[in-house]
Amino acid sequence: MATRTDASTRREQILKEAARLFAERGFHGVGVDEIGAAVGISGPGLYRHFAGKDAMLAELLVGISGQLLTGAKRRVAEADGGPGGRAGRDPEVVLDSLIEGHIDFALDDRPLITLHDRELDRLRDSDRKLVRQLQRQYVELWVEVVRELYPDLTEPGARSAVHSVFGLLNSTPHLGRPGALPGRDVMAGLLHRMARGAFAAAGTD
Repeated sequence: MATRTDASTRREQILKEAARLFAERGFHGVGVDEIGAAVGISGPGLYRHFAGKDAMLAELLVGISGQLLTGAKRRVAEADGGPGGRAGRDPEVVLDSLIEGHIDFALDDRPLITLHDRELDRLRDSDRKLVRQLQRQYVELWVEVVRELYPDLTEPGARSAVHSVFGLLNSTPHLGRPGALPGRDVMAGLLHRMARGAFAAAGTD
C-alpha cells in the first residue's frame, strides 16, 4: 500500500519531469502520456495525483514563487536571530545570503525560469495573481535589505536594481547547455560577483 510519503515523492517526480518537458517542448507540445512515461506510470495514472496539465503548471509556478519567498524570509530571520536582533544584523551578509539562495534556484531550476517566461499567462487568473503577489513580496524583501546597505538609494531605484539583478541571475537558461558552462561553483561565484557589482553600481550615484 502506498504511503503518503510515497505519494508526495511521486508528485515531486511528476512535477520535475513535467517542468523539464514543458520547458523543452512547450506546454502544448507535451501530452499527459509522455509525462507519465517519463516517471514510469501510465498517462491516466497521473490523474491520481493531478487533475491535468493545467494543475501541474499551476503547482510548478505558484510553488516556486512560494519557495523563493519562504527561503528568503528564512534567511532574513536567521540574520535577525543574532545578537542585537534586526538592529544588529549586517545587511551585507543578508544580501549575500539572498543572492546565494536565488543563485541556487537559477542554476538548479532552470526549466522553471523558462516556464515562467513562456507559460505564466496560461494560468487561470487566480493562480496568476497569486504568483504575482508572492513575487511582489519577494522583491520588497530584497528592496528593504538593499536600502539598508545603500541608504542613499531611493526605493524606486532599489526596486529597479533588484529587478535588474533578477534578470541577470535568471538568464541562466540562455547561457547554453549545462555541459558548456563552467563548473557549478565557478558559475555561482561569477553570478554572485556580478550581482553584487550591479547593486554596488546602483548604490553609488
